[in-house]
Amino acid sequence: MGLGALIGAYQEDDRGELRALLPLAGRTLVEYQARCADAAGASPIVVLVERVPVALQDAFARLRQEGVTVILVSDGNEAASRFEAGTLILELADGIAPDVGDIARLVEIGEPVIATLPDDEEHAAYERIDSANRWGGIALVNAATLGSTAAMLGDWDLQSTLLRRSVQAGARLVRLDGPGGGPLLAENAEALGGFEKRLLLASRGQRRDLASRYLLPLIEEFATERLMETRLKPEWLVGAALMLTLSAAFAFTRGWLWPALALLILSTPLDLVAARLGTLRLKPLSRMVWTRRALWPTAGAALLALGWWSFRHGEGGWGALVAALAGVGFAQALRIEREGQQIAFEPWLFARRNAIVVAIPFAALGWWNALLAALAIYAAVSFFLVQHLRHRIAKD
Repeated sequence: MGLGALIGAYQEDDRGELRALLPLAGRTLVEYQARCADAAGASPIVVLVERVPVALQDAFARLRQEGVTVILVSDGNEAASRFEAGTLILELADGIAPDVGDIARLVEIGEPVIATLPDDEEHAAYERIDSANRWGGIALVNAATLGSTAAMLGDWDLQSTLLRRSVQAGARLVRLDGPGGGPLLAENAEALGGFEKRLLLASRGQRRDLASRYLLPLIEEFATERLMETRLKPEWLVGAALMLTLSAAFAFTRGWLWPALALLILSTPLDLVAARLGTLRLKPLSRMVWTRRALWPTAGAALLALGWWSFRHGEGGWGALVAALAGVGFAQALRIEREGQQIAFEPWLFARRNAIVVAIPFAALGWWNALLAALAIYAAVSFFLVQHLRHRIAKD
């Protein structure tokens, strides 16, 4: 059974502006709703509007640029005509900010279903279904129900009428009481402030190294909040991190040691911010993006470049080059050995960002050869610890 989406964008907030245009995560609420529908696999995505101000046109243009195509309709009959017979339609109420997890949960059910919230003071603004339930603003309805509702609609509100007819048709009621926080009915911009913070918090990825866990969160939060309001693509940030790392490798070969380290430091938060922007825009950054995959080998190239310079111009001689080669070799072996493993002490293991942070005190003292030896030992110890853990697990 196919899945489509119907989004309302015609009701106004308490200031006389369209709810659909309320700001959320650097975009508008209707853009967030459309991306939620797209992430759920809905196609087509139909938006019911009465008027299309310039700001709404701009929002739809941004969606098209991001690869999310929406179809604008002006009445229920036209909306119904956009869906094929047998299609299950994801209905998002006008002004509702849904939780992505809630949508996924409902779509998995695969039959007409209505998301509900308790009928209490906290949810007084939500539409009442019965004495115990209010509508959470999310539902799955049959295309046939939408068609018959539109045919008899008259001057009634499509959103409310479709809800009533779905209930009468026996749609299943599912209470949204999970840990995600549930949907928010936004009546003004201030109401979306807390939801936006919730999105920012949820966008935090797993911080697998000490640097990203303890040193970079403030920078990551600041950059994410500023960049989410721009049209900057996450892939561009990863590309910037890659270019900085390549530039650092070149700088090491020229003996520009401190500038090279500075470039590496600048690169450390960029892929983290990129991942969060992708999550906020409901288009997670794939690990298969070539620039993201290239970060690890280019960081190894930077380490080799430092070893080469120390071998040619420093006091390290062959030892510096051997230490750099050993560091790269053990680091790659560690990467292979830890693949798919959940390790309690994982943040302490050798990682690209951890290695860059470790380099700072050595560089401050001018101990570049000692740095090469320290990184080789760090990578080797990390590898043998993980290898020992894997073998112990295999024996058990």
